[in-house]
Amino acid sequence: MDQRIVQFVAALRAMGARVSLAESADAFQALQALGIQDRELFRLALRSTLVKESRDLEFFDQLFPYFFSGEQVPEMQNLTQDLTPEEAKMLAEALRQFTQRLRQMLNKLLQGQPLSPQELNQLEQITGLDQVADLRYQHWMERQMERAMRFKEVRQALHALMELLEQLGMNRQKVEQLRQAMLQNQEALRQQLNQFAGQRLAENMSERSKGERRDNLYNKSFDSLTEEEMHQLKREVRRLAAMLRTRLALRLKRARNGKLDVKGTLRTNLKYGGVPVEIKHLDRSLKPKIVVICDISTSMRPVSELMLSLLYAIQDQVSKTHAFAFIDHLEYITPEFEGRQPGEAIAEVLHRLPSGYYNTDLGFSLQMLWRDYLDTVDHRSTFLIVGDGRNNYNDPRLDLFRQLARRSRQTIWFNPEPPILWGSGDSDMLLYAPLCDATFQVATLNQLAAAVDRMLLGNLSADDWADS
Repeated sequence: MDQRIVQFVAALRAMGARVSLAESADAFQALQALGIQDRELFRLALRSTLVKESRDLEFFDQLFPYFFSGEQVPEMQNLTQDLTPEEAKMLAEALRQFTQRLRQMLNKLLQGQPLSPQELNQLEQITGLDQVADLRYQHWMERQMERAMRFKEVRQALHALMELLEQLGMNRQKVEQLRQAMLQNQEALRQQLNQFAGQRLAENMSERSKGERRDNLYNKSFDSLTEEEMHQLKREVRRLAAMLRTRLALRLKRARNGKLDVKGTLRTNLKYGGVPVEIKHLDRSLKPKIVVICDISTSMRPVSELMLSLLYAIQDQVSKTHAFAFIDHLEYITPEFEGRQPGEAIAEVLHRLPSGYYNTDLGFSLQMLWRDYLDTVDHRSTFLIVGDGRNNYNDPRLDLFRQLARRSRQTIWFNPEPPILWGSGDSDMLLYAPLCDATFQVATLNQLAAAVDRMLLGNLSADDWADS
């Protein structure tokens, strides 16, 4: 029973319910005190300890029967027991008219036999039910199993069987009783399939690994994230940042140590008569300097928030970051991050620039950058824009963007919108894109992390990282 409760909790979490380890422990303590003999008391004990939000009640009520109702088989009736010898002979004669497969299914309906565990497991393999972990597919999987069992053909064969029995002389009232009873047995089989599909899907959800759930979340579009999923992604940024730091540090080490310093080697080995006894390698800092401008309007806020979290979590691999945020004007936000945790600093930035109705104006923000902060952009800088390029039909200031791109080492644009939407409506992306060294679609956290990785990799020259 303990294992069943653990599976139930895992399935609740997979559905989106927030169940902490402390709440799981409370559930076990409650059951230890109350016991499990009274099913309703058992259900209420789990419900009161595991569910803390009204929206999760639906998940609980939906999943509970699949884990704690046992193997309930719908009641079916054996119709052959009430037949006279003459009627049984007619039935046997009529069944011989059908194929072996249909004859087996009709006999199952006549004798009221539910599907055996072996038959259910075979259907599970045939339909791929064992590969699905989402209760929304329950009715679809049920229909797939019905097709595998040829329910439609069996129903047609059932009507044909009734006509044959009438032709062989069976009483019409008896034929109608058989028809209705066999249809009820077929409906009982359908209920068994539905229950089996729900139970298997619920178990699959509970067994799905944490890593798989994380991967699914990493690949979920930012614009479809729930508030809870956004919180989960914020927690995952630190793990992604650690991975990126390790990879970048290795590339920088190879770049520094892998390139021969010809002048330094000759100079050092003059004391050996020019014989290269001591080999010197170039030892220059390759850590990037980043100037990032983030659109934090309502539609872009999740992307920019995660981008800033990721960027400031890898600051040990960046020489300097100048961060700006804009909606209808530009704000220099780097001071907010000094001596503070990224999450705390970002919360302060979002408070300074609250979401709401604004006319997003990147052109004016570029003008402010050119006028007040031009010294932050130089030939060592990676100039990064995080935004959808939608400018509310304001002047995009391509002249300033072109000059900023020329001043920087590389110009990168992160945009959550697919390229097919660039240029539609008030989008100026098709005007900005040709002035960039690279553009990346960043609609998911996986895409965002990959784009940051490529941006940092691009800071190294081709010779530096070709072998890394």
